[in-house]
Amino acid sequence: MEAYLLLISLLSMGSLSLSQECLRDKLENVDFPGTDLKFLYSPDAEHCQHLCTQHPGCLFFTFIRADWTKDDRHFYCYLKSTSSGQPKVRTPLMGVTSGFSLKSCSPDPQPCLPRVYQNVDFLGADYRTLFTADYEECQRVCTQDPSCQFFTFVNAVFSPEKIRYKCHLKFSWSLPRTLNVNRKDGVASGFSHLTQLTPYSDTACSVKLFPSTVIPGNPLETHPSGSPEHCLALCSAHPRCTYFSYYSNALSCHLKNNPDAMVMNAEVGVTSGIATHFCQQDTNWAKKTHEGVDFQGSDIRFELMDDAETCQKTCSGDGNCQFYTYVNDNFREPAFRRRCYIKRVITMPAPPKINKLANVVSGFHLRSCA
Repeated sequence: MEAYLLLISLLSMGSLSLSQECLRDKLENVDFPGTDLKFLYSPDAEHCQHLCTQHPGCLFFTFIRADWTKDDRHFYCYLKSTSSGQPKVRTPLMGVTSGFSLKSCSPDPQPCLPRVYQNVDFLGADYRTLFTADYEECQRVCTQDPSCQFFTFVNAVFSPEKIRYKCHLKFSWSLPRTLNVNRKDGVASGFSHLTQLTPYSDTACSVKLFPSTVIPGNPLETHPSGSPEHCLALCSAHPRCTYFSYYSNALSCHLKNNPDAMVMNAEVGVTSGIATHFCQQDTNWAKKTHEGVDFQGSDIRFELMDDAETCQKTCSGDGNCQFYTYVNDNFREPAFRRRCYIKRVITMPAPPKINKLANVVSGFHLRSCA
């Protein structure tokens, strides 16, 4: 492990130990200034609180509402943390709402987000458009389409007239993605065995992998990944991915988009494959332990334990944990040995940008609201 991860992990342990109380209430017109980890876009304070809950290091937040007047930073969700687990300062400020992570509240990993937002545009992330009679139909289409995470609907008085009644279906990642994957002696990594994919049907997917084969060109996105099977799951989850190439030496998953042609070339160390759709995805990739592979970063905390198997079971038994890295007894730095790093990333629907825009309606799918 890199030395700086020690400090981050120690801070995380200290923060969690001091902020175990479940605090659901939000504070209107109260700012928690400073100590920002990052900001993300959010349509309201409830969504911002869920983002904080799913971010591995966030302990509290401040959300800038639509009625904020000091500048144009509307819909900003500032994720925050301190070593004490509490804000350093609380100050009155009109137009903001602050609150705390729900990590201690046994949160739902995929919360129901039923609210719709008038005159709010979830900007970007489009993968499909169609025309619907109203926003309710647009939301129903989004809910029925397993790739759709959120939508924006253009209403009957929007200008220009030619795009009225247009429904924009939008995508964000609901599958856990390891943000940094490196080869490192003395560690082992893996995923929670409770990782689940949306069951699209009872029919098992027909998987087609091509060993020692690369499919060049047509890049869509590239992600760190521990195996070809995980790369296949990523490709299958993305509505625009048609096939992929996985580079084992670089632990790199290259998603491709070309519905018209697929040219395959021989190349050692590369496995390619075709996305699967509307079938029961295989999750065996989540049960594999990757020896000598570090899923770096995204740490919630670490605990000391005897072996990687116990670490895996701890991750699988923790609703907040999506993946883990265990440091073995033969790791080169003794101070890090026997540490089980519990990790997660945000997987709830999260628009890349949010703007005010007259005569549109935005919202989320309702698949989590059953």
